[in-house]
Amino acid sequence: MKFRPFLWLTIVSLPALLVLVGLGSWQLQRLQWKNDLISSFEARAAAPAIAVPAADAGLDDVEFRRLSLEGAFLHDREIFLTGRTYEGNAGFHVVTPFKLDDGRLILINRGWVSEDYRDPAKRSFSQINGKTSISGILRRPGVKGYFVPENEPDNGFWFTLIPGQINQHLGLDAAAINAFYADAVRTSDVVTLPIAAKTKLNLRNAHLSYALTWYGIALALIGVYIAFHYQAGRLQFKRGQKD
Repeated sequence: MKFRPFLWLTIVSLPALLVLVGLGSWQLQRLQWKNDLISSFEARAAAPAIAVPAADAGLDDVEFRRLSLEGAFLHDREIFLTGRTYEGNAGFHVVTPFKLDDGRLILINRGWVSEDYRDPAKRSFSQINGKTSISGILRRPGVKGYFVPENEPDNGFWFTLIPGQINQHLGLDAAAINAFYADAVRTSDVVTLPIAAKTKLNLRNAHLSYALTWYGIALALIGVYIAFHYQAGRLQFKRGQKD
C-alpha cells in the first residue's frame, strides 16, 4: 500500500475525528449516568410515601418520591398546560392548586383531558370536592425547552409548569409552594379524567442513539478521507504480481 496524505486535509480531518469520537464516548458516559439516575428515581417512586416536605428543603433526595397529600382542590383556580398528548390524542394537562391540611398550597398536575373536556362543566364527575387524599410524585419546576414558547398567563397559554409563575398569576398567597409541584398518579387500573400519570416513570434516555450518531459521523469522515485520497491517486493498494 502506498499512501501520501494531503497535509491540509489531514490537519482538518484529524481534529474533527477526535472531536466526534470524544462526543460519542461522552454520550456513552451520559448513558450510564442516565441509567443509574432512572434506577434511582424508580426506586424512589416505589418507596413508601412521604409527607410534603418544607418548601426550602433540598430536593436532591426527594425528587420523584411518592407523596401522601391530604387537603382539598381549589377547582376555581385550575389552569391548563397546552400541547399535551395521550396515546396520540391532543389535549391539555389540568393543573389545580391543592390546599393541604397544614394550610400550604401545592400545584397538582392532575393529568390529561381532551379539548372536549377542557370545560370543567363537562367533567363535573371528575371535580373532587371537599377534603380528600391523593397520591402524587414530587417534581421540580419545569424548564422551558429551546423550541417551547414562553408562557402567556394573560392569554391563558401555559406551556411549562413553573409553580412560581403560576402561583403569582393566580394570586395565591405566601403559603403557595414554588419550589416543586406534584404529578397525580393512578392508584388503580381504572382510567378516569383527568388521566393521571402511571407510577412507572418515563424519563427520556436517548444517549445511546446520540453516541451511535457521533460514531457514525466519525466513520463517514474516515470513509470520505480514504475515498478522497484514493481518487486523487494518493492511496494505492499494490496487487500481487503473477510469475
